[in-house]
Amino acid sequence: MSESVTDDAAQAAEVAGSDAGGDPSMLLSLRGLTKSFGAVHALRHVDLDVPAGQVTALIGDNGAGKSTLIKVIAGIWEPTSGEKFWLGKKMVTHTPKDASNLGIATVYQDLALCDNLDIVANMFLGYETTKYEVLDEITMEKRTQETLKDLSVSTVQSVRQLVGSLSGGQRQAIAVARAVMRDAKLVIMDEPTAALGVTQTAQVLELITTLASRGIGVLVISHNLNDVFAVADRVAVMYLGTLVSSGPKANYTMSSAVELITTGTTSVAA
Repeated sequence: MSESVTDDAAQAAEVAGSDAGGDPSMLLSLRGLTKSFGAVHALRHVDLDVPAGQVTALIGDNGAGKSTLIKVIAGIWEPTSGEKFWLGKKMVTHTPKDASNLGIATVYQDLALCDNLDIVANMFLGYETTKYEVLDEITMEKRTQETLKDLSVSTVQSVRQLVGSLSGGQRQAIAVARAVMRDAKLVIMDEPTAALGVTQTAQVLELITTLASRGIGVLVISHNLNDVFAVADRVAVMYLGTLVSSGPKANYTMSSAVELITTGTTSVAA
């Protein structure tokens, strides 16, 4: 990571007042997070911890507040009230760039890839490496190959393939690899297996597990409880803008998770 980016990250992570309330053992902590749009309360006093090296699944019905929450984390929207902590220190992110400089990468459903460019160009889009004032294609291609290899992405025939020719699972892998190559410490994935076939879903779930094994925190938003219970270490359930339950996956069953999603209460989950 360049010195300028490191400086930006330091500014974005600058402590504003006391860091009381942040858990230094957690990568990301949210305390009393609220987001309102006029009279509509999209988030209500959300407390959530996301550890490094684990997969946290954020689940809930449509309109539960999942998308709003990740946009607040990603710096797209500022919370109406509440605080965000990064490694125990209060963080202030006014823009997505601030969050990115800290190491927070968000992979949305549309993946933000350019179909008319090859994999290398997509991986370095906006962060191109130059040498003697021209693109250093050799270095960029080598780093792309190394990153994909480190993540065990082996289904791509060539890093010079156009992204438009890739399958859904391969495209998801490229979007995640791009985040990892930019030193992401927390990767947020919004419905990563939506509209994927069985084989492609398995590839994406394996990729999620690989990220966690590398010490990267993963926050996965998903409606597919089979996928959630296959890869998650922790589960967080939202209901009508409120985080109604969170904890280790062992505290939940499929039935208790469904009950929490649909009613906001259960007698089974801790």
